[in-house]
Amino acid sequence: MDDENMDNIDEDEMLEDESNSEMDDDDDDEPKGPAKTYLPGEPLEEGEELVCDESAYVLYHQAQTGAPCLSFDVIPDNLGENREKYPLTCFIAAGTQSQRGKSNHVIVMKMSNLNKNSKASTKNEDSESESESSESEDEDEKPELETAVINHSSGAVNRIRVTKLNDRHIAATWSDKGKVHVWDLSRPVAALNDPTVMTSYVKNEESAPALYTFTGHQVEGFALDWSTTSPGKLLTGDCNKNIHLWRPGEGGWQVDQRPFAAHTSSVEDIQWSPNEDNVFASCSVDRSIRIWDSRAAPTKACMLTTEGAHERDVNVIHWNRNEPFLLSGGDDGVLKIWDLRQFQHGKAAAIFKHHTAPITSVEWHPTDSSVFAAAGSDDQVSLWDLGVERDLEIPAPSQGEPEVPAQLLFIHQGQTDIKEIHWHRQLPGVVLSTAHSGFNVFRTISV
Repeated sequence: MDDENMDNIDEDEMLEDESNSEMDDDDDDEPKGPAKTYLPGEPLEEGEELVCDESAYVLYHQAQTGAPCLSFDVIPDNLGENREKYPLTCFIAAGTQSQRGKSNHVIVMKMSNLNKNSKASTKNEDSESESESSESEDEDEKPELETAVINHSSGAVNRIRVTKLNDRHIAATWSDKGKVHVWDLSRPVAALNDPTVMTSYVKNEESAPALYTFTGHQVEGFALDWSTTSPGKLLTGDCNKNIHLWRPGEGGWQVDQRPFAAHTSSVEDIQWSPNEDNVFASCSVDRSIRIWDSRAAPTKACMLTTEGAHERDVNVIHWNRNEPFLLSGGDDGVLKIWDLRQFQHGKAAAIFKHHTAPITSVEWHPTDSSVFAAAGSDDQVSLWDLGVERDLEIPAPSQGEPEVPAQLLFIHQGQTDIKEIHWHRQLPGVVLSTAHSGFNVFRTISV
């Protein structure tokens, strides 16, 4: 275990606005121009810096892991559902993308003592008293990050996804060397929960080998998803347009050697239907989104196709758990909502253009079917609510002012090159994000 590369989580540092740091008394008498709405991506004037409004966050922490982890997944735990009592604890599994020549790992992490932000806006007297109480607590109580690592000797981790199979936490990883591995995370998770086990884990430099490895893709890929209706069933898609179906069996997994191959270019993302056991969706560099029936022969399995779903590569998709909606994001920076009941017509039910660079991750809220999050290469995480409509009593933006979609709830910044986001299903409203600059864990006052 490489402890030298693991740093504890640090509190977010508030950015100071230099233009307001030292103002002369005479400045108060100077006329001020009209207030201007700022949107991310707009240039700042000389001397200006963005200020992090900590009152907009109920929770906000940062974490560093040495080598960047460009993919991660939340590990479900036994600490309870819908946990609102602070401090919070969460477990995640991430894969590193180290610089050439350095080893890579699957890192199993426990983030604990995640306290509420004392500067968060309060809505009633009860929450105000709770905030005052939290301020009086020991300020030396800092969040903690504990890690247990598994050697990933076959290269960098393109993507990692976690599931639970027979009471074991299982992870699948896509390697940039063209291999897909399945790992048992039980031992590192146990180490994070028991200091005695952790001592043995570190002392003996434990790192269990993969449970199963598939080399049939031959080229690397990113698309990866576990079924939520049939534990252990897995889909993997590669950069050579092929999709393979995995089924759990004795001694490992049985992988169908016949690929689903209707796409004409790299398969970027795959999503099992959360409700129909044999149905899945895929998206591709060929700009299409396809719906499949895995029971059919691979050459006949593609049921529905929307060609030209985006103007450029379709990078990511996510299936709504409660409504027949599919969310997609592309290299064009556009977010689209697809009503699967009208999918064959090829027209999106809703289109949102806010991000100014390719969309890198999208995910529906686990319980609120109208809320979703998105991340982009423009260093933004955006939170959206389809249930919000523009208030007609509020005048439209004047000429020169930016047009902001009414459904855009919140914009989170502070990370560089954001790659992936996930809601934590057991911690209401909590979002985790990873980027080249590290991890963020946050909950806003808007969700």
